[in-house]
Amino acid sequence: MAWGAGDFGGGLASRRTPVDGVVLVSQITGMLVTFAIGLALGEQLPGPRDVAICAVAGALGAIGIVSLYRGLAVGRMGVVAPVTGVLAAVIPVVAGFVTQGVPGPLVVLGIGLAVIAVVLVSRVADESGGRTGLPEALIAGTTIGLFGVAIAQLSRGSVFTELGVIRSFQGIFVAIGILALRRTWRPQASLVPVLVLIGLLDTTGNALYLGAVQTGQLAIASVLSAMYPVATIVLAMAFLREPISRGHAVGIVLAGIAIALIASGG
Repeated sequence: MAWGAGDFGGGLASRRTPVDGVVLVSQITGMLVTFAIGLALGEQLPGPRDVAICAVAGALGAIGIVSLYRGLAVGRMGVVAPVTGVLAAVIPVVAGFVTQGVPGPLVVLGIGLAVIAVVLVSRVADESGGRTGLPEALIAGTTIGLFGVAIAQLSRGSVFTELGVIRSFQGIFVAIGILALRRTWRPQASLVPVLVLIGLLDTTGNALYLGAVQTGQLAIASVLSAMYPVATIVLAMAFLREPISRGHAVGIVLAGIAIALIASGG
């Protein structure tokens, strides 16, 4: 998933829009876009086996993204972001090692450096008290990691129609949760375009990830996709002129080395 968009969505939810509203609008957007693209490309609808996998992935994704947004909304980003990012990377890596074998030593070294890089660039200065958001982060990281493992089991060939089915299940599960718990979810009308953009970015990330695991190794795809905080830090430094800490700088360098090692050994 495009969890960089998820971090932004969580920040938005903490300020102006209920978490469930952010998730529901973004999932509906992703569902409509992916079905439209899939049908335009002539992709077939998934069979019963893949629909079952999509249902499991939808449940995991719904739990993961709601937990991530809620953790960012009520807790500390310096705790929620790195814990979620590391678990989301490590779980698919372990699954990839078990199901596809351990890659070469350069790739393994690169994966290890990538995990360290994720921790370093995800850390933010946060001296506030109150809740840390650790329980939500543990749930989010675990379910997001398992989501990555689940969608890697889908049959090769179709991408967008399968994502459309996943998004449909995610939207259904979120809606059920809203109704069962009687949560407030309606976003402000002025924020709907932003929520649609979040849905588009999240869907793009999912489509690229699914394409990567269909053509390569799960361990490599998962750890590279989990390094999204590096791009966030670099873009903030380049366009917003935000200063970076020494830890961020080290993380960025390690990320570059990790990518080079994975590419050379893959």
